Amino acid sequence: MFINYSSNNTPSNLVPKGVDRLMEEWELIIIGAGAAGLTAGMYGGRSGLKTLVLEEKLPGGMISITPWVENYPGFPGGITGADLTKNILSQCRRFGAQIRELESVLELSLDDGTRVVRTTRSEYSAEALIIASGSRHKTLGVPGEKEYQGRGVSYCALCDGAFFKGKKVLVVGGGNTAVMSALYLSNIASEVCLAHRREQLRADAVYVDELARRGVEFLWNTEVREIRGNLSVESVVLFDNKKGDTRQMSVDGVFIFIGEIPNSEFAKKAGIRVDRYGYIQVDSLQRTNICGVYAAGDVTTCPVKQIGTAVGQAIVAATDAFAHIKRPYYYR
Repeated sequence: MFINYSSNNTPSNLVPKGVDRLMEEWELIIIGAGAAGLTAGMYGGRSGLKTLVLEEKLPGGMISITPWVENYPGFPGGITGADLTKNILSQCRRFGAQIRELESVLELSLDDGTRVVRTTRSEYSAEALIIASGSRHKTLGVPGEKEYQGRGVSYCALCDGAFFKGKKVLVVGGGNTAVMSALYLSNIASEVCLAHRREQLRADAVYVDELARRGVEFLWNTEVREIRGNLSVESVVLFDNKKGDTRQMSVDGVFIFIGEIPNSEFAKKAGIRVDRYGYIQVDSLQRTNICGVYAAGDVTTCPVKQIGTAVGQAIVAATDAFAHIKRPYYYR
């Protein structure tokens, strides 16, 4: 007899050793519920495929922690990341995809044409698989960063900005995420500084101009060498890589946005080809080197990491996955 321990109320560490968990069969499984994953789920469900979306945290991915999105088509006045997540999630569910959150993928088995996904709660088989696991924040790796995480060190302005009302914060980074977060924090904190290790930001000019207009101080050629404090963050040690000078600056919070690392370790272990940075390599149809396995969004080698590109890749992947499963007359 098989006992199903896949219930969301049964932690995997309570599954008795040697007892088989009932394997669920799906046509399409999608790993990740960010912009790419939810879009793939929407298209999979809409095409009539039995579709499952697995998410290790909560749906939304990077979108859900983005304060404001103004460059996604269809929203002339912009939209909050939370609202955009809510809209896409609603569409995904409306078309029949099942979403299971707080369930991490541990391992893929892709041998002999089978596609088995093992998670912290269950085991699933699929005819096609789309990996949309996204990425995670890079860390500075400096003394004090780990110690003060949650006590002044943050990687999400939307999540933690309210704790710094009327306080001084330092934002670290030079891309759109860093600049948009600094803009958001400028409405809350009494003082915002932006430190970047180069002399020029990578962010869009319109955002940079707005930062200057709001009085955000730019710290060019500046690197954070240490984060100090007592019960919480009190100061940072800054290094000017052009002058060679080191100084200490008092701050109440440090927000770090220096890039991402793809969540592709489980894919690489299963034999899916990645580049030297860990991004999954795909062709124009989002196919990986393993038949029936696709990838979309920030986890892929696509050089433009935007909501629009993630959505587009997911549509291509889900459309070809449908063709792979149903084998219509036009499929080759």
